[in-house]
Amino acid sequence: MTRVALSHYIPPTLVHVPLAILCINIIGCLAMGMITEIFTIYGPLPNQWRYFIVSGFLGGFTTFSAFALECGILIEKSDYLIAGLYVFLNVVLCLTAYFIGLKIVKIVI
Repeated sequence: MTRVALSHYIPPTLVHVPLAILCINIIGCLAMGMITEIFTIYGPLPNQWRYFIVSGFLGGFTTFSAFALECGILIEKSDYLIAGLYVFLNVVLCLTAYFIGLKIVKIVI
């Protein structure tokens, strides 16, 4: 529900690249990095909380299936350059966001 609600506030595309899911994936990876670092500093949460936050909330928030759907649609429309750019941006920006999330927690805590 959070992903869908947030996607209404993000422009759907930018230069034909599906922007909403890209931004949501970046935000989710940033949060995952922050949560990972918090678990590292304070020790692991009980499994039910970890599953709820990581698998439940963030798993539902950063849906890879939505990414695959949008990328598949671009490929079906023969927009190979845009599809490749979309894959590249998702991988690079989401990994970068994850590591920024780690650093934010290290700085703040």
